[in-house]
Amino acid sequence: MSANMAKAQTDRTTIDLFENEKRPGRPKTNPLSRELQLKVNKRNQLKRDKARGLKRVEFKVSAELYQALNDMADAQDISRSALVEMILQEKLAYRIE
Repeated sequence: MSANMAKAQTDRTTIDLFENEKRPGRPKTNPLSRELQLKVNKRNQLKRDKARGLKRVEFKVSAELYQALNDMADAQDISRSALVEMILQEKLAYRIE
């Protein structure tokens, strides 16, 4: 193949003609590293939850129960978190008005 051969910019089937070109990627819009962005976002989420009066509860369940909760939440078009809260409120006969 000749180095003087014409190439179209949209032609990506002949990779060897484009191996030295740098392809543009997603522009970096945030000066923070991804790790720091995640920490900042999590901190902000916790602040929002606290302002809304929410408390964090964490527990482990079997894969089968997890899938059943996901399926039930999808069927009711609510989040899994909202479903678990609803189930707990019903079981405890406790309603937040």
